[in-house]
Amino acid sequence: MHRDTTVAASEPFKLIVIKHKVADYDKWRKEYDSHDSGRQAYGINHFVVGRGMDDPNTVIIMDKMDDVVKAKEFSAMPTLKGAMKIAGVIGQPKFGYYEVIRNDDSKINSKDRLMVTHRVKDFDAWLKVYDTEGMAKRMEEGLVDRGIARSIDDPNMVTVVFAISDLEKAKASISSEAKRNLMKEAGVEGAPQMLFYQLEDK
Repeated sequence: MHRDTTVAASEPFKLIVIKHKVADYDKWRKEYDSHDSGRQAYGINHFVVGRGMDDPNTVIIMDKMDDVVKAKEFSAMPTLKGAMKIAGVIGQPKFGYYEVIRNDDSKINSKDRLMVTHRVKDFDAWLKVYDTEGMAKRMEEGLVDRGIARSIDDPNMVTVVFAISDLEKAKASISSEAKRNLMKEAGVEGAPQMLFYQLEDK
């Protein structure tokens, strides 16, 4: 098996991740941008917004946070629920709080991304299998390593983000029997959640 443990050096940081549907993206984005100072008051700063490839009204927001307690306070505010309603958020938003342990923010042309979230039996054992597979192998499959994060509430819940250099190859790889077997070997529990999305301009 090819081994490539080269990873981009980065300082760990914390993210609040929010996923929801909207009735109208442009209307929602205008409201989101207008509440920037309100988020900053709770130590939350804009980082990334993405839209689902299959459904562009599915929105994923990843904002940097200074303090998870303050971020959770912000998430529970009735005024936030009201602001989301005005912005046209549909249904119940999902909130997650993560420690990003690897992040490659070097410039890359593709705005296509894949986010994979799954629970693992043992994080260190999972990471060993992931690193043994290697970045070079994943690049051959159209997947470019961008980041790894662990849930603050459950450190065995892992999220991996890839840039996509070849969508057809990436979809074939991630759904292949070989990849399912590799995940099983790595101790992945249950079916992983996968979201193909495109980055929006900041």
